[in-house]
Amino acid sequence: MNFQQLKIIREAARCQCNLTEVAKILYTSQSGISRHIRELEDELGVELFIRHGKRMLGLTGPGKEMLVIAQRILDESAKAKRLGQLFTAQEAGILTIATTHTQARYSLPAILKQFRSRYPHIQVVLNQATPEEIRDQVISGEADIGLASEGLAHSGKLTTFPWFKWNHRILVPREHPLAQEDKLSLEQLANWPLVTYRAGMTGRSVIDEAFQAVSLLPNVVLSAQDSDVVKTYVRLGMGIGIIAETAADHDDPELISLEARHLFNSNTVWLGVKQGQLQRDYLWQFMTLCNPNLSEDELKLMARGISENAELGYDFQI
Repeated sequence: MNFQQLKIIREAARCQCNLTEVAKILYTSQSGISRHIRELEDELGVELFIRHGKRMLGLTGPGKEMLVIAQRILDESAKAKRLGQLFTAQEAGILTIATTHTQARYSLPAILKQFRSRYPHIQVVLNQATPEEIRDQVISGEADIGLASEGLAHSGKLTTFPWFKWNHRILVPREHPLAQEDKLSLEQLANWPLVTYRAGMTGRSVIDEAFQAVSLLPNVVLSAQDSDVVKTYVRLGMGIGIIAETAADHDDPELISLEARHLFNSNTVWLGVKQGQLQRDYLWQFMTLCNPNLSEDELKLMARGISENAELGYDFQI
């Protein structure tokens, strides 16, 4: 048994037993793929694939068990290779952060300035994406860490840690009838067209839940992915804006920012890393810059799956 045979089992399952595709992925010939499979089956004494003539249709029962073993061995092999990389390049490398526009634009600049002063030779890459894309990038290894308010905390393949809590604010043009209101109600908001985040973005679920709780249907005339777009359309008079407080500029000459803590529950920005994956020390340093209440040693233990509850015992940095 060898690594090439294990890779063939894994890729065959991914490609639905299309050996032509497997050969392309592994840069080998289809005949070589077939030979490796026959040799592995002869060694194990069982058939791993269901066959119809020369075609392979799927994995047999033993084949499915072998797939689990192959994936585990290959994952551990990748960790071993990553271990060498981690200890040979601690002061140089790339930190890839997948996050939303709002966090990249408003929450991260001060943190990344501190990080760069501490690690001047680390290249930082910001991937701005939706929460679902952020989650998938971290799971696949495309990103080292994900930052978002939604989509991370309940993923079974990520370990998540709190960064900070935040609330929404209401934006209206300065001449709007509601601009001088001290304490807006959901009933008042429901009477006006609204501009806010699209579903799944930046606490939109919290907004929807608040209206549903009082049996009101908000008139969302435009939804967008990032705060700057929402503000643009509020300035045009298309509706009242509901955005993250970090994105609400209190000195905006065209808009008034109004309190909304009494209307909507608070949100949490989560830091998410792939469970069980070894990381360079500068990633843990980045996370402790985000939230000094997080212990680097405990972060490592939890991310490696030693603790089952990543939230236990931590206070939020507000």
